Amino acid sequence: MEKMTINAEINLTAEPGTQAIKITREFDAPPELVFQAFTDPELYVEWLGPRRLTMTLEVFEPRSGGAYRYIHKDDKGNEYAFQGVYHEVTVPERIIQTFEFEGLPEKGHVNLEIATFEEVPGGKTRLIMESVFRTVAARDMALKSGMQNGIKDSFERLTELLEKLTAK
Repeated sequence: MEKMTINAEINLTAEPGTQAIKITREFDAPPELVFQAFTDPELYVEWLGPRRLTMTLEVFEPRSGGAYRYIHKDDKGNEYAFQGVYHEVTVPERIIQTFEFEGLPEKGHVNLEIATFEEVPGGKTRLIMESVFRTVAARDMALKSGMQNGIKDSFERLTELLEKLTAK
């Protein structure tokens, strides 16, 4: 099993020959608050994606059967669009959704993503995110794309947001 540590807090596991990536991170906030950051549009845009990009939500329906589409934009005006469908949203335990980057030359590279929000002692949350890709090659391409940097930046931003919210 290939296990990478993105930073001291984030573990990424990608077993050789499989189509999955598993990311684990603990946050110093209760599951309800971490879950809210994933489902409240005002909070979502504050943390998802690299800091250098701005985010616009075009569609955001975080409920079972809902959909989403958002665009990240860099300072040169380049846009990166993502879309998906929510299959299950169980407050505050789990979100199952699809994920697709619209910028790939070949369509149909849709991932299945499962996020679970586990309560751990001390009022904390263990977030476990699993992504299943269509092929091992697609999974490996995602790993080589530098996705780890986006995850690191997003989780740092999410940590800052949760600290701000718990301080209120």
